[in-house]
Amino acid sequence: MSEQNNQPVFQIQRVYLKDLSLEQPNSPAIFLEQESPNIEVSVDVGAEALAETIFESTVTITVTAKIKDKVAFLVEGKQAGIFEAANIPAEQLDPLLGIGCPNIIYPYLRANIADVITRAGFPPVHLAEINFEAFYQQRLQQLQQQQQQQQAQGATGLVMPDGSPAKH
Repeated sequence: MSEQNNQPVFQIQRVYLKDLSLEQPNSPAIFLEQESPNIEVSVDVGAEALAETIFESTVTITVTAKIKDKVAFLVEGKQAGIFEAANIPAEQLDPLLGIGCPNIIYPYLRANIADVITRAGFPPVHLAEINFEAFYQQRLQQLQQQQQQQQAQGATGLVMPDGSPAKH
């Protein structure tokens, strides 16, 4: 019976829309423009421990559409999920929260963002698939480069109140 207690557990507790905002600063005039908007998309991923084996994972997408120099719309959405992850080896937990969980919640966010853009009166924007593994690896490399820079500068690893690294 004790062997069962050590089995890895990964379960979705809940998927929910944490935040969604829409701005149309140049409406209604922007609807009279004939040009197609230029679309910019930014992505962010986060995770936070809520309890010993309960974690929240989030994916945030910001979509900005501009026609010439005017913003047609700006949509920011944050989709979250609460996951139970127990008896998962430490070296596997971070990738699970940074790759696996975002892969689960991103389709919900894509649908919510497409829906709000359409409801705002614009043609739908269909966000592409995201390779969260590549995104995760990129962030790891950036973190390692920052740590190497801090070490090269003689930083102690401590951060001062103004955000700068503490020095010896």
